[in-house]
Amino acid sequence: MGQSIYIHIPFCEHICHYCDFNKVFLENQPVEAYIDALIKEIEGSQQARNQIPIETIYIGGGTPTSLTAIQLERLFQSIHRLLYLSELKEWSVEVNPDSGTTDRLNVMKKYGVTRLSLGVQTFSQPILTEIGRTHSPEGVHDAIKKARDAGFTNLSVDLMLGLPNQSVADFEQSLDEALRLGVEHISAYMLKVEKQTVFYNRKKKGTLTLPPEEDDVAMYDILTERTKAHGLRQYELSNFGKPGYESKHNLVYWDNRYYAGFGAGASGYEDRCRYQNINPIQKYIDAIMERGEATYKKHDVSKAECLEEAVFLGLRKREGVQKQSFYDTYGYKLDELFKEEIATGVRKGLLHNSDESLSLTKEGLLLANEAFELFVAALDESAYSY
Repeated sequence: MGQSIYIHIPFCEHICHYCDFNKVFLENQPVEAYIDALIKEIEGSQQARNQIPIETIYIGGGTPTSLTAIQLERLFQSIHRLLYLSELKEWSVEVNPDSGTTDRLNVMKKYGVTRLSLGVQTFSQPILTEIGRTHSPEGVHDAIKKARDAGFTNLSVDLMLGLPNQSVADFEQSLDEALRLGVEHISAYMLKVEKQTVFYNRKKKGTLTLPPEEDDVAMYDILTERTKAHGLRQYELSNFGKPGYESKHNLVYWDNRYYAGFGAGASGYEDRCRYQNINPIQKYIDAIMERGEATYKKHDVSKAECLEEAVFLGLRKREGVQKQSFYDTYGYKLDELFKEEIATGVRKGLLHNSDESLSLTKEGLLLANEAFELFVAALDESAYSY
C-alpha cells in the first residue's frame, strides 16, 4: 500500500481571527529559505529514500497560495523529482479565493494537482469582515470560474457554522450559494474558539457574540438535509461529497493509517509513532539545514491506543467502523474489545450497533465528542502489545 504526505505552508497574507494553525504574516518572512528547507526535509525522508509509492498529497497552511507561481513551481518540481508519484490518486491544495490567480492555478494543473479546497467560510460580507477574511463573495465566484477555466473538476468549499453574529438564515444563504456553484465537495465546520486567537481574547473580554446552541443545531440540520437534496453524500461528520469525490487524503486520517508530515509544525504518524515538527519558522529552517530533520515531539502509540484511535476516528465516518475490517486489521472483535463502552453509547442514544458496523446515531452526530470519549483510555495498556 502507498503512503500519504502532508506539506505545511505557514505563511498568510492576513491572519484570520479564528485560526490557531501554525502560521505567520507573510511580509519579511524567509520564504525562499523555507522552501529550501522543505525540499531538503522531503529529500531526506524515507518516502524519498525508499521510493515509497505516494497515494495522496495534501498541501495546507497557512495559505499555500501565498507562495508565488514561481515558488509553487519550484516546490512542485522537487516533489516530482524526489517522490514516486506514479500511483498518486489525489493531490489537494488549499486555496485562498483572493490568491487563486490564473498563474498559480496553471502551475498546479501543470504539475498534477487534482483537487482544490477553497477557504470560503461564508458568503456574508459583514461576517467575512467580522472573522478577518479579506476576500469577497464575488471573489469566490471569480476564483471558482478561474479554477474551472484552468481545468479543475474537483473543487471543495469550506464553510463555517456558529460564527459571531451568524444567524441560521445567514448560514442557509451561504450553503445555498455554495451549492449553486456546483462544487463537488463541501466541508462545514463548527467554530471552536481556540487559544492564541483574536476570538479567544474577545471571548475573555466578553465582546464575542456567538449564536445560541439551538441555532448551531438548526444550522447543522439544514446542512445535512440540503446537501443530501443536492446529491452530496455525508461521509464524515463535517464533510459532504458527490459520489467519488470524497477526500481520499482525509480518509487516511479517519482510517487511522500512516502519513508523513513535512514543514514547520507539521504532524505525522509513521511506524507506530505520532510526531510533530518544530513550530517557529526560523528554528525549523535551522534544524533542517543543520541536522536534516526538525522533529521536536514524538509519541510512541501503544497497541491499546491504536485500537482506541481506530474506533473514535472511524466513528467520524458516517459508515462508522466496519467490524470485519477492524478484525482483519487488528485481530480483535470490536464487540468483545469494547463491550461496555458500546453498550453505554447505545443506551445513551449515541451509537448504532449492527452486525456489520458501529456508527453514530443522528443524536450522536451532535454529541460526537461525548461518543468519542467513551473509547479514550478505555483499554488496559498492559493487556495489549505488538
